[in-house]
Amino acid sequence: MTEQTTSTGIDVLSVGRRIVAKERDGLSQVLDLMDESFVRAVEKILDCTGRVAVCGMGKAGLIGSKIAATLSSTGTPAYDLHPVEAIHGDLGMVHADDVVLAMSNSGESGELVSLIPQLKKIGCDVILITGRVESRGAKLSDIVLNMGKLEEACPLGMAPSTSTTAMLAIGDALALTVSEIKGFDREQYAAVHPGGALGRSLMRVEEIMRTAENCPVIRDGGTVQDYLEHVGAAPARAGAAAIVNDRGELCGFFTNGDLCRLAAQVENPRAQKLQDVMTHNPKAIRVGDRVAQALELMQRFGIDEIPVVDDQQHVVGLIDIQDLLAAGFSLFDAR
Repeated sequence: MTEQTTSTGIDVLSVGRRIVAKERDGLSQVLDLMDESFVRAVEKILDCTGRVAVCGMGKAGLIGSKIAATLSSTGTPAYDLHPVEAIHGDLGMVHADDVVLAMSNSGESGELVSLIPQLKKIGCDVILITGRVESRGAKLSDIVLNMGKLEEACPLGMAPSTSTTAMLAIGDALALTVSEIKGFDREQYAAVHPGGALGRSLMRVEEIMRTAENCPVIRDGGTVQDYLEHVGAAPARAGAAAIVNDRGELCGFFTNGDLCRLAAQVENPRAQKLQDVMTHNPKAIRVGDRVAQALELMQRFGIDEIPVVDDQQHVVGLIDIQDLLAAGFSLFDAR
């Protein structure tokens, strides 16, 4: 037995490639069949003032759940509507201003065929993704997206495989075309993905920076004693202070690390003028920049705090590495 074959002599890799090839060929057929009906479906969803109800039975319903999630996460509110649960009370969640996206390869799923007239009575327009344009479901629907008669990749030719891949591709095409036309951008995407790496990657520094008394700012004529007083007065633990000139512009930065090094060099560090011991022209990040940019800068130069400035170089905030860790950032996120 080789690495590619089983004890029965089946070439595993060949079988896997054959299945993927069948699904690829099915998608090629779907691509060829896309026509004006797809345009009408996109326009119908764009004009929808309610939500998109996505429904299907069995495997088609599972694919529908993914499509509903894709719609919702890309700017088009959507929800799952199970055909059986719908006729047992869940029709109450459907409004006349909703659009229904239904899926059935055969177009003859009894539960779905029974549901469509009820949806029409409510006032919903129904878009059906199917491989049988002559089916009862297709005849009851307003717009039919034809997948054509597809050969399932299942060796028995029975388990939904090519057909569900095609449904998913059409659903994604609908959702993402609508999203592009709406001008749905990265910031809007982050707004509906606030948790996890996706949301963090698009966070702006003003969402996380320390401000007011938690951002110690000292005039450049001050001393290390002034630094200790300002840092000590911060409600949140502060490990640095921004130094500004008489115009309020950032001109220096002093940290607890600088203080420790200074204490090892001079007898009375408190009396030292900040002008003489601070870091001049320090690294800074601008309001509007992404937190990931701040993290990358901090990692590149090995610093734990960084000031945030506006376009006039006025200090408006401070980011501490601990704030990033508390927000879920990893020290590897910027790499």
